Amino acid sequence: MGEPLRVGMVGAGKISGQYLDTLARDPALRLTAVTDLDPERARAAADRAGAATAASVAELVAREDVDAVLNLTVPAAHAEVALAAVAAGKHVYGEKPLAATREEAAAVLAAARGAGVRVGSAPDTVLGTGVQTARRAVDEGLVGRPVAATAFMTTAGHEAWHPDPEFYYRPGGGPLLDMGPYYLSALVHLLGPVVRVTGAASRPRAERAVGSGPRAGQTFAVEVDTHVTGVLEHAGGALSTLVMSFDVHAARLPRIEVHGTEGSLSVPDPNGFDGPVELHPAGGPWQLLPPSAGYVGAGRGTGLADLAGALAAGRPHLASAALAGHVLDVMLTLLDAAHAGRTLAVEPGAERPGAVPGLVEPAAAPA
Repeated sequence: MGEPLRVGMVGAGKISGQYLDTLARDPALRLTAVTDLDPERARAAADRAGAATAASVAELVAREDVDAVLNLTVPAAHAEVALAAVAAGKHVYGEKPLAATREEAAAVLAAARGAGVRVGSAPDTVLGTGVQTARRAVDEGLVGRPVAATAFMTTAGHEAWHPDPEFYYRPGGGPLLDMGPYYLSALVHLLGPVVRVTGAASRPRAERAVGSGPRAGQTFAVEVDTHVTGVLEHAGGALSTLVMSFDVHAARLPRIEVHGTEGSLSVPDPNGFDGPVELHPAGGPWQLLPPSAGYVGAGRGTGLADLAGALAAGRPHLASAALAGHVLDVMLTLLDAAHAGRTLAVEPGAERPGAVPGLVEPAAAPA
């Protein structure tokens, strides 16, 4: 193995702990610098990893010991940070969504092409053994020709557990843009790109209240739709039914199911990397499929490690900005369709992303 990819992390909030775990155990990555709006948070994260702190994004992206920027800022800042990194000649891997708007996403991709650097994006959960084993089952024809899929994410809202939940309810947030990337990325891996969408959306409450932490009880405005439902038509003809909600207190809905001419497939929570994959062939019964593909024991940041391996091997990275851009376009088009009350076409040209070839240990790179 060659030298590790040197990583500068922008944003040391709640999600950063999971990335720090992956960075600590994967020899393909080495954290060298951290910056955050809260200097104390940056210092704590840097001390944990033996890295340096940077006073600003500009200072971090200018460092010679940073090859790639890990962008863990709030959604509204994703494009700004990514563009600063690309302008400094750095590769970028960011949290989802890729950007808050199509225009911002397009600007990031265009800048990266011009600079000759790579851009990757969460979710990388689709690279784990859960979705990848399910994808292999679909590709091997275990359900026959895919006809339909369902995808459900229902919760009462993140304010119940997050001490600073406002950004989930501002532009760039909401259940679709927050959690939809996990489900839509999985559906695109399983069934291919989306070509048309229709849907409906609602915002039942104008205000929410912080449910935990020192600000518990404080109210804030809801600026986005909090219940979104849609029907997605995939390029191969399969239809997916999607429900993303911050307005459901309890449900017994499956996470993702794929139904084909010869059987059905139960897919685990795409917010995780593994989980049981079950097949119900025509005539039954349900049977557990052993893991057959994906990164084993993966965690947040596996997509960044895959990007490092891809750079070394000269291959495409799997948690790509192309997939993230398509997913963002699907989500925004679904919201447009919901508000317009009609079916809308998704920007053409997207392709089904590459698969993880078999079972791969996290420290290894697929061929």
